[in-house]
Amino acid sequence: MHDQKESCNLLKEPRPVVRKFLARPQHEGLGAIVRRSIGRFELKYFDPFLVLDEFSVTAPAGFPDHPHRGFETVTYMLQGSFTHEDFEGHKGTIGAGDLQWMTAGRGIVHSEMPAAQGTQKGLQLWINLSSKHKMIEPRYQEILSKDVAEAIKDGIKVRVIAGEALGTKSPIYTRTPTMYLDFTLKPGAHLQQPIPISWNAFIYVLEGEGIFGNTKSSPTAAHHLLLLGTGDGLEVWNKSSKPLRFILVGGEPLGEPLVQFGPFVMNTQEEIDQTIDDFENYVNGFEKARHWRSESNLGLDY
Repeated sequence: MHDQKESCNLLKEPRPVVRKFLARPQHEGLGAIVRRSIGRFELKYFDPFLVLDEFSVTAPAGFPDHPHRGFETVTYMLQGSFTHEDFEGHKGTIGAGDLQWMTAGRGIVHSEMPAAQGTQKGLQLWINLSSKHKMIEPRYQEILSKDVAEAIKDGIKVRVIAGEALGTKSPIYTRTPTMYLDFTLKPGAHLQQPIPISWNAFIYVLEGEGIFGNTKSSPTAAHHLLLLGTGDGLEVWNKSSKPLRFILVGGEPLGEPLVQFGPFVMNTQEEIDQTIDDFENYVNGFEKARHWRSESNLGLDY
C-alpha cells in the first residue's frame, strides 16, 4: 500500500499527449458504422496496433464471413451482443462487458453479427504479431463480463482487460506484450497509471471529458484518440461534473517491417502474395474455408 504522499509521486515523468484527433464515423463490413482511429490515413499504424474501431451495428448490418492472418483481434462489447462463428466450428455470443481475444495466426475465416435487437456497440482492436508468431495456430481467450478483473479505489474503477492496474491483473496472455485498461473516474478523481517506458500507448475516450497528461491540457471529450509521448505513465484528472470513461492501451513495439492487404498483415509483399494464394486455394491454414459458410451468411443474397 502507498500512503497518500507516496501515491502523489507514483510517476516521475508523466507522458504528454503528443497527438489528438476525433474518430469520425465511416462504413465497414455490411452496413456497419465504425469510428476508426488507428488504421486510417491520419494514423496507418501505431506499432504494434493496426486498427482501433468503435463500432455501432444494428441488424441486419454486421461483419459477414471474412478472413484474417498475421495478427490478433480484441473485441470488447460495450452494449448489446454479437454472435461469433468461425470455420473451425467455434461459435458463441459476446455480450455487454464480455471480451474475446482472438489470435488469428496462420488463418481464420469468421463472421461477427448482431445477436440482439437494437444497436450493438463495442471496440475492436487489432494487435500485430511478430514474424515468429504470424503463422501460429489460431486460438481464443474469452472472458465473460462477470469474470473480468476489476478494482476500485479513490473514485477510480478499472476493468483490467490485459495487463495490470490498481494491483489487479488480467489472466489474458498477450503474445505481443500489451496492456488494455478500461477506466471510469468519478468527478474529482485523479489517476496515475504506470506504463512501461519502452511501450507505445494511447487513450480513447468513451464517455465524459477528462484532462490528460498535465493539468494545463484542455479537456478531451468522447470519440477522441490521444497518442501519448515518452514517460513512465499516464496522469488523468476528471474536473467535470460527470463520470469520465476511457481506455488506456499500451504495447511493446515490434519494430518489424509491415505489409498489409486488408485483413492480412505480414512482413513482406511476398508473404502477402503467398497469403492471397493460400486463401484463394484453401491451403496452408485456410483448408476449412472451402466448404464453410456461417449460419448468418447462409441467408444473405449475393
